[in-house]
Amino acid sequence: MNLNSTVYKRMPSRDLADDLDRGDDASAPLLSAVDQNSGNPSWKLSLPHVCVATMSSFLFGYHLGVVNEPLEIISIDLGFAGNTLAEGFVVSMCLGGALIGCLFSGWISDGIGRRRAFQLSALPMILGAFLSASSTSLEGMLVGRFLVGTGMGLGPTVASLYVTEVSPPSVRGTYGSFIQIATCLGLIAALFIGIPVKEVVGWWRVCFWVSAVPAALLALCMEFCAESPHWLYKRGRIGEAEVEFERLLGGSHVKSAMAELSRSDRGDESESIKYSELFYGRHFRVVFIGTMLFALQQLSGINAVFYFSSAVFRSAGVPSEIANVCVGFANLSGSIIAMLLMDKLGRKILLLGSFLGMAASMGLQVVAATLHHQDSWHLYLSVGGMLLFVLAFALGAGPVPGLLLPEIFPTRFVQRLWLCACLSIGL
Repeated sequence: MNLNSTVYKRMPSRDLADDLDRGDDASAPLLSAVDQNSGNPSWKLSLPHVCVATMSSFLFGYHLGVVNEPLEIISIDLGFAGNTLAEGFVVSMCLGGALIGCLFSGWISDGIGRRRAFQLSALPMILGAFLSASSTSLEGMLVGRFLVGTGMGLGPTVASLYVTEVSPPSVRGTYGSFIQIATCLGLIAALFIGIPVKEVVGWWRVCFWVSAVPAALLALCMEFCAESPHWLYKRGRIGEAEVEFERLLGGSHVKSAMAELSRSDRGDESESIKYSELFYGRHFRVVFIGTMLFALQQLSGINAVFYFSSAVFRSAGVPSEIANVCVGFANLSGSIIAMLLMDKLGRKILLLGSFLGMAASMGLQVVAATLHHQDSWHLYLSVGGMLLFVLAFALGAGPVPGLLLPEIFPTRFVQRLWLCACLSIGL
């Protein structure tokens, strides 16, 4: 038995760097030989690391839905009942914080690494949860929600980049869908935990206290996860990048992964991109596509569904508890379907089908509004249209934009594109 074909021997970092820098012609046969001998890397090695990273998306979903059911009780307890402006601020303040966190996510993740960025994102979410749970005034609630939002903006943004960098190419689309699934699970958890809010006095405070637990777990578990080999390589820590690739892909795939990383890194460094160049010339088209995907994702109105579905269903005569659970499971079902189809149909088809489905569901809403005074069927059409809207969103518009950017753009370009996307969402 030839051990050289099955056991990976780590080369000294300097020798490996020299070997990788020989050029594409030298690395192509290496990649081909490794693929023939060992096939695709096992998905099992990287799965725990991906699952820990998606806890940030779970928290994002949880904080999106945590005020859905308790908002009315919160407004009464904190003394702003009937003030729709104040209620809107409570709902949207975390999005303002998320804009700030997202704006700095690129610099933070590049400066201190992906793992430390995750841990840093957990801190404001823990502190903000404590402030929100213990607040006795509107101001305290707003400060807590803003702090939570900064962590929400930082964590999922880094998660999209981290999952792409640590996942084997054969399952990268599937793992990318985990981010959306985790967001769905967070929304469902928030909706379920909020059910007793009208029967138990002060239960809304428990809803905020609970969110500190997964945030603490994220900070703790990330200490044992792999750092991004891409980040380590760009920092010149080639030996550590080898070690992390061995943890994530297996020893037999380290040399091929390092060769591919060297090739992509030379492509990234072939030209420098200034911020001004993102808005004119040949870069404008890709910037426009990337930012518009995120802008359309937000402008679709999906956040209004997650925040105010209780009030909408209640006005339609549907029990809000049942309706919210249906919204959560529609979101989860669409995300699971997207996960199964992501690497089979491709990103573009899922995006087109998703936006067409959302448009069709809005058509049902229009028909329901037309029949409002004529037939009781308008209730079924209205509720069905909203659930179809959530399902269609989860099929493509939800998971694809965050996965697409790190896949098709160089890392340096992605950081600047995230900034443009954040600005478009904020505007």
